[in-house]
Amino acid sequence: MASSSASTLSLLILSITFFLSLNLITTQTQASNMILTVVNNCPFTIWPAIQPNSGHPVLEKGGFALHTLSHKSFAAPAQHWSGRIWARTGCTYTHTGQFSCATGGCGGKLECDGLGGAAPATLAQFTLHHGHSDLSSYSVSLVDGFNLPMTVTPHEGRGTCPVVGCKADLLSTCPDKLKMRCPAGHGPVVGCMSGCEAVGSDQMCCRNHYNSPQTCKETEFSLFFKHACPATFTYAHDSPSLSHDCSAPRELKVIFCH
Repeated sequence: MASSSASTLSLLILSITFFLSLNLITTQTQASNMILTVVNNCPFTIWPAIQPNSGHPVLEKGGFALHTLSHKSFAAPAQHWSGRIWARTGCTYTHTGQFSCATGGCGGKLECDGLGGAAPATLAQFTLHHGHSDLSSYSVSLVDGFNLPMTVTPHEGRGTCPVVGCKADLLSTCPDKLKMRCPAGHGPVVGCMSGCEAVGSDQMCCRNHYNSPQTCKETEFSLFFKHACPATFTYAHDSPSLSHDCSAPRELKVIFCH
């Protein structure tokens, strides 16, 4: 009788071990197969850029050109990764060979190789492969201003996986004080600056005394962005619960212009 019980227990343990192993393999396979896709629906070429957070690898050398009505897909890291994606606009090579952009430039380079971009720029922010069920969090931020409409669309994920971002073209409605022109002063509007960049005060930038959820508050400028694009972060301590946890999405698609 004891021998029979031991055999039953052994079979149960083997079954549980097999199930857990199969689940782990499935999760790892889903994680390793995730795709990031960048789509350019704008009527002009853009230069997407990717910056990893500290300690994470650079993807696609940090930047590339993307012609109008085209897309680029590439494998996401199979392990935990966080970082941001944005688009540079109005880029050209100068007569000295430097790569210069009207918005979003990363130190005169086509391949940003880990460098951040100049504001104003619409940012997609990601944290991939975290938690016990391979969660991916994502959001769109206008904290550093706006240069292009952008959304993040997940595909085949489980749980809370909405589309977030800003489809509006805020360049046409940008308040005069926030308009960035290229050439400066008299050219067309190429970006809509944040209140921090335009005014530079501690209050606008949520610095020093204002660097806390209690003292960093919305302003007339952050409210402009929020009213136009409520599914975005618009100031440093904004907390709209828009960084969603989507379990094991097959693809995360960053779309510029709609």
